Amino acid sequence: MPSKNKMELETRKQHFHRERSHGWKYFTGLCLLVIMSCLVVWSYTGNERKKHPPPSFLSLHFAGTYTNSTSPSVLSSEESSSFDSEKGINLDDYSRLQKDVYWPGPDRTITNMSMSTSPGYTKFIIQNLKESYQIGEELNVTVHAKDFDNKSKSYGGDFFQAKLFWSKTKASVFGEVVDLLNGSYSVRFLLPWVGEAQVAVRLIHSSEAVQVLKHHRDTDSDRVFFNGYYEGPGPNKTRLRETVTCNVKWDNNGLEHMGTEDCCCEYNDARTGETWRCRRPKSLPCSALVYHSMGGYRNRLTNKEKMLMTQTNKGINGDKRIIKIFHSEGNETIDVTEKCHPGLHTPVPAGFYLNDVWTSFVCSTRHFTTQTTTECLKDKNIYMMGDSTMRQWFEFFMKAIPTLKQMNLHVQYQSGPLIAVDVDNNIDLHWRAHSVPLRTRKTAFADLHYISNEIDDLAGGPHTVIMFNLGPHFTTYPLDFFTHRVLRIRKAVLALLQRAPDTTVIIKTVNTGYKDIFGSDWYSLQLDRILRWAFQDVGVYIIDVWQMTACHYSKENIHPGPIIIKNEIDILLSFICPY
Repeated sequence: MPSKNKMELETRKQHFHRERSHGWKYFTGLCLLVIMSCLVVWSYTGNERKKHPPPSFLSLHFAGTYTNSTSPSVLSSEESSSFDSEKGINLDDYSRLQKDVYWPGPDRTITNMSMSTSPGYTKFIIQNLKESYQIGEELNVTVHAKDFDNKSKSYGGDFFQAKLFWSKTKASVFGEVVDLLNGSYSVRFLLPWVGEAQVAVRLIHSSEAVQVLKHHRDTDSDRVFFNGYYEGPGPNKTRLRETVTCNVKWDNNGLEHMGTEDCCCEYNDARTGETWRCRRPKSLPCSALVYHSMGGYRNRLTNKEKMLMTQTNKGINGDKRIIKIFHSEGNETIDVTEKCHPGLHTPVPAGFYLNDVWTSFVCSTRHFTTQTTTECLKDKNIYMMGDSTMRQWFEFFMKAIPTLKQMNLHVQYQSGPLIAVDVDNNIDLHWRAHSVPLRTRKTAFADLHYISNEIDDLAGGPHTVIMFNLGPHFTTYPLDFFTHRVLRIRKAVLALLQRAPDTTVIIKTVNTGYKDIFGSDWYSLQLDRILRWAFQDVGVYIIDVWQMTACHYSKENIHPGPIIIKNEIDILLSFICPY
């Protein structure tokens, strides 16, 4: 007859797997009320709590179809049908997204720095710490935010990240932070390994600094700008060259600073519906645009805003007691036995590190050698699209597979396109950047292709693997612009899977690593939620690198180090070659 401890462990494991299979329903208790402080929106007036509908971030660009952010029912059935047809998603889902990306802020005017959240006075405490735990149990922590006058805060909106870790065994797991909207935050940790652990919490941005980020995203999108290089024939066989400023054409958000339409050359992409525009060159036609590059940054922060942004990514003091975790009946960790397949939801936590090896809670993954990596990719046409963090995967495969040889296409390496071929194993590997906006060195404009157009032009099939990511290059733009881009890619993926349902499609989420006004983790988190929302029901694989980069001990970098990349690749290959 099983021992009591073993029966309790089996019960916990069954509960874990049952809840995990329900995706976001895995969140319990207060998580059902608020997920990462955004699913339900409240404001406080005295001791009363009043529910507010979140404002529509789509109200500007899509004003013609969605004019009332709180009441989608104002649309007629014909208008709703038109919206569904154009965007490929219904209005109820759109409304849900607006709740997901809403972020609460201060309930009062911030007049000085002392009113903002202080990382020095803010504390965390472990709730009801026991002498010991067993793997699979949960640990609860409470964070109490205070201002620089050591006064408890009464509103939420701070952006915290938390992890459980133990340095000696290189173990760590991501903690789920829930904003209680009253100055306190609950953090839930799963205890997934046998041994010891401690809690670490960081204040990434105060609620006041988040409002600075939001304000500049919504009004100051041209603080990152780009160059367009025009070339053409001049007199006496000379070559004329002009460099001008370029950017996205979108409604308001500072992007209108470039001027009226007569000021600029516009490059409309008929399939995506997007327009890139550059100031009109003085002596060359619009058709003479040849190259693109990053232009520069404009920091328009006020002195007060700069002060609020200085308290960024600070560790907070708290309960340093050691958590002791034991196994029962020989169980060292929590195992996930479900075979990897498209459409799986990502729980929190999505996995954990132990001895620098990531164990996934999404599905059963394995660790690949050079031989098994080559065997997995044999007879595969692999298309990678995105930014430099996706290019890191291309670079990994170049080192991991000796028979894979890169061809010199005489292009700018930062933006591609890049291609490598293994003739013996019939592998071809492609990477290219995701088109403008793209912060890159001078590169041929014609080489920058939209991801959705690339997917539209692929036949797909059982030998085709498509993977892409979006994020860091979009952090300064309004959310409706990014949503438009993502929904166009979604539409292309749906069409691809309809004509070739055995195509493998993999999405890499956003990395952590940025902490400033041009690329904060808070910006990235918002984009990450949009990306997950758009593809939650499409039948693709999603690799959650957000948690993997947020909880690892290595120094934060938008380009993770080799240990993290190797673990990402193991999950990627487990998706391509499940067992």
